[in-house]
Amino acid sequence: MRRADRLFALVQLIRGRRLSTAAWLAERLEVSLRTVYRDVADLQLQGVPIEGEAGVGYRLGRGFELPPLMFTVEEARAMALAIRLAQQWLDPAMALAAADAMSRVMSVLPSGVRAEVESQQLLVAPVGLEPALGRRLQVLREAAQARRWVDLRYRDLSERQSERQVRPLGCFYWGKVWTLAAWCEQRQDFRNFRLDRMEAVQVGEAVFPAEPGKTLADLLRRETGRSSLA
Repeated sequence: MRRADRLFALVQLIRGRRLSTAAWLAERLEVSLRTVYRDVADLQLQGVPIEGEAGVGYRLGRGFELPPLMFTVEEARAMALAIRLAQQWLDPAMALAAADAMSRVMSVLPSGVRAEVESQQLLVAPVGLEPALGRRLQVLREAAQARRWVDLRYRDLSERQSERQVRPLGCFYWGKVWTLAAWCEQRQDFRNFRLDRMEAVQVGEAVFPAEPGKTLADLLRRETGRSSLA
């Protein structure tokens, strides 16, 4: 990598995080710690407002702007492939937004890079979510975003049916299977419901409160604690 490209990449990495250690930067750029320290010092001398110090971490000061971001051929290929993969397993609204975002990126790529992206050898077959599941995913995602109560008729893996009123917290993708993480009023605990085992979904108009102990952050903290004890 040319030094000019490395300095540009260094600023991009620092800008993208609240705090970046020299060790992390060195690993990402595949250079030594000494090189990171030297490059940061040179950028600071050139007027780039990098704050922090060795052993603590670096961040970019407020108000600093870079020219519009451009991509290497490999970065553009990776982004295009990631979007094409994601589109197969997203709900219709998110898939459309992803396609629109990719169209905007493609429109500003240099013609040579665009041609490389369009002709790449990694292809994605249209074998994603069934349309009905995609629509259900969108309904539940929007319910979670709006914090609206959801009534479910659910059939578990033992074929037992139940009626649940839940607080939808977030949708999780597990590789061909989406689940809804929710607080279940009947069980008074967190539960995960597979979208493909929901027999009926009804979103209410009422908004549920963000009560301590029943939020997505609480669920994630609990699961993280269990993982650390495993």
